[in-house]
Amino acid sequence: MTPTHLPGRTAIPKPPTVLDAFNTAPADEARKLLLDCLRCLRWAHRVADHRPYPDLAALLAASDEAAYDLGPADLTEALAAEALPTLPDGTYTAAHTAMRAAQAAYETKFGHAFVICVDGVPPVEVLDHVLAAIRSRLTNDPEEERLVAAEELRRLAKERLVDLLRGAGL
Repeated sequence: MTPTHLPGRTAIPKPPTVLDAFNTAPADEARKLLLDCLRCLRWAHRVADHRPYPDLAALLAASDEAAYDLGPADLTEALAAEALPTLPDGTYTAAHTAMRAAQAAYETKFGHAFVICVDGVPPVEVLDHVLAAIRSRLTNDPEEERLVAAEELRRLAKERLVDLLRGAGL
């Protein structure tokens, strides 16, 4: 802990932050946490191996950089572990059927799960947003879609990393 000095007073230890705990955690533990954000070993190793991070912005920048450097095998690994966003409670059965049908068409065409970051989308708009995105992206050629999926994975990793640290008190 870092002491805080007050004039004329004894130093008071500053409690560690969640980022401090992440920075000092054993590498294997840090990688396990990171794999909850993006299921790609290379990405998790890169982010964990560049610790310590001075602040959240630096950690998120490192996450982005590591995600931009993912190769085709890394993307395949990360995409294999993804699933569609959860639909809000009370969504009609027909909506679930439409979502499954759109997902099946997407997987048939591209050979991997549809990924999308819905950060900032109000829960009542998630279904429409996801269905519109699937329909739109079904018009992409495979290489173009791989680039779009990689960008969505990068955004998902960043969102999950923020959620992980926020959930732990940062």
